Amino acid sequence: MAEANKLHIAMFPWLAFGHIIPFLELGKLIARKGHRVSFISTPRNIERLPKISPDIAPSINLVKLPLPRVENLPENAEATMDVPYHIVPYLKRAHDGLEEPLSRFLESSTPDWIIHDFAPHWLPPIAAKLGIPRVFFSIFRASSLCFFGPLNFSKGYARTEPEHFTVSPKWVPFPSKIAFRIFEAKKILDGFDHENASGVSDWFRVITVASGAEAVATKTCMEIEAEWVKLLGDLYEMPVIPVGLLPPSAQESGNERDSTWDMIVEWLDKREKGSVVFIAFGSEVQPSQQDFIELALGIEQSGLPFFWVLRKQSDSVAGDSVELPEGFEVRTKDRGVVWTSWVPQLRILAHDSVGGFLTHCGWSSVSEALNFGLALIMLPFFVDQGLIARSLEEMQVGIEVPRNEQDGTFTRDSVAKKLKLVMQDAEGQIYRDKAKEMATIFGDKDLQHQYVDKFVEFLENKRHVS
Repeated sequence: MAEANKLHIAMFPWLAFGHIIPFLELGKLIARKGHRVSFISTPRNIERLPKISPDIAPSINLVKLPLPRVENLPENAEATMDVPYHIVPYLKRAHDGLEEPLSRFLESSTPDWIIHDFAPHWLPPIAAKLGIPRVFFSIFRASSLCFFGPLNFSKGYARTEPEHFTVSPKWVPFPSKIAFRIFEAKKILDGFDHENASGVSDWFRVITVASGAEAVATKTCMEIEAEWVKLLGDLYEMPVIPVGLLPPSAQESGNERDSTWDMIVEWLDKREKGSVVFIAFGSEVQPSQQDFIELALGIEQSGLPFFWVLRKQSDSVAGDSVELPEGFEVRTKDRGVVWTSWVPQLRILAHDSVGGFLTHCGWSSVSEALNFGLALIMLPFFVDQGLIARSLEEMQVGIEVPRNEQDGTFTRDSVAKKLKLVMQDAEGQIYRDKAKEMATIFGDKDLQHQYVDKFVEFLENKRHVS
């Protein structure tokens, strides 16, 4: 591409790896189209990124903005995985302190676009003053964004009670079972709609950044969410551009990580095809001790072979870590593995012995599993994970572990029952079959990359002319 036609795209994700990694995948695909990318985060987060392929590394500038210190935020905490859930608002306050250094960077580097996340509510006027157009890139599904509603609630759409979140919103014009349970709704109303310790609510952040954008990009595709993408455009009254599911690129190698895979694959190779349930809840889910015990004992009670990635909390997390039930690992050692460090998740999901995925329903995680046609056993914990679980149940690619509607508790019996249903029982065949069908969409990289091509065309055609 001629230098004059190259775009310079700045990318600014929220400080959570569930956001940072999709932003990075999108940035890498933009770089492959011949454009320059400035990927902006904090020093520790930049250092924790997976290695970028040498052929595009020169086109991606990793920009480190030091995170300001704020009260109640542990030292070295720069991502949500570094802190307990109740400390995240202080991370948002620290993130708001990036306003001045980001302004200086934008002023000195004058990118053609900035692609940003939900958090920097202060960004739109800064970018507008510098003449930099903006795209709000949401890692949420279009259906989740639609559920939270239009940017302008003056039409009588406001919801003030938890019960309002337990039914399909009145602005959704087609049948849908996507809604929160009452225990989820109470948490959402408290943490999303109300001002938190950061000084503003999360919903204020979303409506401010979305209202100030030229377009919204979402991590989805028309093959699974066409009606929701169209509805989101109507609700937001602006272009909504699906960028595809951003299937992850190959995970990094290296002596240490290759030796890790060698140990894991030796264990997986000894299991029957499709017999192992892979269990992972991401880097941010922090279940209570009670939930953790019920989960572990349910896994044990199922009798299934399992590979459980149990990420230990970061050293900077101030809080009690949960403990496995006494004797759990001894009792399950012949059929299960509890792994407490980094794993090559994609390689594990792709292995023939893995037949299902017990997941918290983070959108990136379930996209990876459906990439390989794995049926899901779903145990959502927060944000829009419950909405994703309901949506995937509608698609019949998995089933949710039932919880108490009022307090969200669940039992070991229900965990064991749903695991066996999806992994072994005849009546669970529908989930296994539907998940394999979905691999033709989630695993079709050419199809998914066509969405990025169209997004890049949008950026090229609408590039700002000063």
